[in-house]
Amino acid sequence: MDTKNDHWTRRYSEKVATAQQAVAPIRPGQRVFIGSGAGEPQMLVEALAERADLSDTEIIHILTLGIAPYAEPRLGDRFRHNAYFIGPNVRGAINEGRADYTPIFLSEIPDLFRSGRVVIDTALICVSPPDEHGYCSYGVATDIVKAAAETARCVVAEVNERMPRALGDCFIHVRDLDVLVSSERPVLETAHGEPDELSRRIARHIAALVEDGATLQLGIGTIPDAVLAYLTDFKDLGIHTEMFSDGVIPLVENGVITNARKTLHRGKIVAGFVLGTRRLYDFIDNNPLVEFHPTEYVNDPFIVAQNEKMISINSAIEVDLTGQVCADSLGPMFYSGIGGQVDFTRGAARSRGGKPIIALPSTASNETISRIVPTLKPGAGVVTSRGDVHYVVTEYGSAYLHGKNIRERALALIQIAHPKFQPWLFGEAKSRHMIYADQIELPVHTHAYPDALERMLLLKDKSRAFLRPLKLTDEPLVRELFYQLSAQSVHYRFFRMIKSMPHHQLQELLRVDYENDMVLVVLTSNAPDAAVVGIAHYRREPHSNLAEAAFLVRDDWQGKGVGTALMQALVEAARRNGIAGFTADVLLENHGMLRIFHRCGFPVESRLQDGVYQLEIRFKVPPSAATPRAAGAAAATPRAAGAAAARTAAPRLQGAPAEPRP
Repeated sequence: MDTKNDHWTRRYSEKVATAQQAVAPIRPGQRVFIGSGAGEPQMLVEALAERADLSDTEIIHILTLGIAPYAEPRLGDRFRHNAYFIGPNVRGAINEGRADYTPIFLSEIPDLFRSGRVVIDTALICVSPPDEHGYCSYGVATDIVKAAAETARCVVAEVNERMPRALGDCFIHVRDLDVLVSSERPVLETAHGEPDELSRRIARHIAALVEDGATLQLGIGTIPDAVLAYLTDFKDLGIHTEMFSDGVIPLVENGVITNARKTLHRGKIVAGFVLGTRRLYDFIDNNPLVEFHPTEYVNDPFIVAQNEKMISINSAIEVDLTGQVCADSLGPMFYSGIGGQVDFTRGAARSRGGKPIIALPSTASNETISRIVPTLKPGAGVVTSRGDVHYVVTEYGSAYLHGKNIRERALALIQIAHPKFQPWLFGEAKSRHMIYADQIELPVHTHAYPDALERMLLLKDKSRAFLRPLKLTDEPLVRELFYQLSAQSVHYRFFRMIKSMPHHQLQELLRVDYENDMVLVVLTSNAPDAAVVGIAHYRREPHSNLAEAAFLVRDDWQGKGVGTALMQALVEAARRNGIAGFTADVLLENHGMLRIFHRCGFPVESRLQDGVYQLEIRFKVPPSAATPRAAGAAAATPRAAGAAAARTAAPRLQGAPAEPRP
C-alpha cells in the first residue's frame, strides 16, 4: 500500500467508534441534521434517542423512512423536530404542535446551510464504505445531505456495508468525516406495490402527453409509478428527477429509457435520491448510467429547463377552479411539504417543448369528496400558484390551464372532475361569476367521456390530425371555425346565410351526453393550441332509434379525408350506443357531403324534395361486428390520443360541407 493510501486508512481506523460514542459530544441546545429517505443512519438515530441528558436539541431533515423517536411525546423535552418535508413518522407531532414545519422549495434548502442562516452543529449521515482512494458515496441519498455534510461543524457517518456505491457528484472523503460507525443493517426499503385501476386511468392520460425523446421527472406515489407502465412503446426517454424508484428498471432493461436524446447529461439518469427496494439499490450500485447530484443542482429550475421536452409529474391534494394547487396540507393540517414540485414545474415550463403536469384522483374518501373544488379549504396552502400551472390530470382526462382565463379554467377543470360533482361545481362557478350565467350545463345523466374514440389521423396528403369527442371547453374553437368558413360552407351548414355566431347560439353545441347526443371534432393536432377543422354530430330520435347526422369541414381542409374519418368514427360511436342508423338532410348541390354518406359502407335510401336530399342509412351489420375504419386512422392509444376529459355537449349540424372533389 502506498503512503497516501496508508495515510487515509490509518486515519479511518482512528475515527471508528460505537454509535453511543459517536453521538456523545452532542450538547443540549444544538442542531442535529439527519440523513434523508432510505439513507437515514438508523444506529445513530437510536443512539441519539437514548441520550437522557439532552434537552432542547433541534432535529432537522426532509423525509426519512425509518423511525423518528425524537418526535415521540415521551422525548418532547429532549428534542424539537423541524421538518423541511413532512413524512408519516413525524406528521402527528407536527400537527399536535410538538414539532415544526418549514415550507421551502427543495432546491433552496442547501443555501440555508451554506449561507449560515441554519447552522448545523452535527450531521448524522449514512455512507458507503470508502473506495481505494478514501471516498465514501452518499449512496441512496445525496439530495440535501451533501450540503449538510459540507457545512456541519461535526460529521458523524454510519458506514454501511450494504449501502450501494452511487456515482456522480455524491462523494465525501474519509478526511472530512469526524466519527465513523460501522454498520451492516439492511438499507431501508419501501415497496410501492402495483398501481390500482384509478392510478392506471390517470397514468394513461399522462402518457398521452409524453413524446419520444422526452426527459421525465417523477414525483413520489402510485401515479408516477403507474405512468412508467404506460411508457413501454416509447423511444429514448430520459430521466432528470429529484427521486426515482424501482419502476424505471424495466424501462432501462427494455431500451425505453436510454437518455440518448437528453440535452443535458446525455446518456445519464440524473437524480438526487432513490426510494425503493434492494433491487433498486443493486441497480444503482457502481452503475455509470446513473448520476447523483445535490438538490441545489438537480432541482434548480434553470438546470431543469436545459432538458428539452422536460415533463414534470407531481401530485396534489386538491385544485381549485382557478388552478391553485394545494399539495402540502389537508386544510390547516400539514401533510407533506413543498418539496420539488415548484422547482420542476417552473423548470419544465421553461424547457423547450416541456410540459409541467399536476396529477390527482378526482375524488377522495370513497368518492365522497371532490378534489376539484370551487375554493381551497380554509387553511390550505397554495404550493403551486395558478400562474404556474399548465396541465391538470385526473382519471377523467387532462385540462390545460396556462394562459387561459378564469372562465376557461373553471370549465376545463369541471370537465375532468368526477361526474357526480360536476353539477355542484357548475353551480358554484356560476354563483361566483366565474362562468357565463347562461352556461349550458352537462346533462344530468351524461355518460363517461368516450376516450376510446380519440385517435390520430393520417390524412390523404400525409399530414396528421387528431380526432376526439367534443369537450366543454371547445366553444371558442368552434367559434373560430365558424368565422373561417366560406359563404358556401355557411349556406351548406345552415341552409341560409349567417354572419355571426354569438355565445348564446354556440351554447347549443355543448349539450352532448355522449350517447344520444354525440359530437366529434377533428383538430390540427392534440396540442393545447390546436384548431378545430371538422365536426360531426348525431342526435338520436327516440321514436325511430335513428339519429340525425351532419358534418362540417373547414374549406382548406376539405379533400384530405377529414369527412371520411369523421363519418366512420361517428358510425362507430352510434353503433356502440345501439343506434340503428342515420338520417340526414343534404342540399342537392352539396356533392361532397352526399359522397361521404354514400361511401359509408351501408345501404343509403334517398329522396329529393325541394332541392334537399333526405337520406336514411341503416346499420345492417350487427353491432358486435367490426365497423368501418377511417383510412389512415391510427388506433386510439395512450400515446396517440390526447388525455381524455370530462363531460361535454353538442350541436345540431344540418347539411354540412365535407369533401368536395379537389
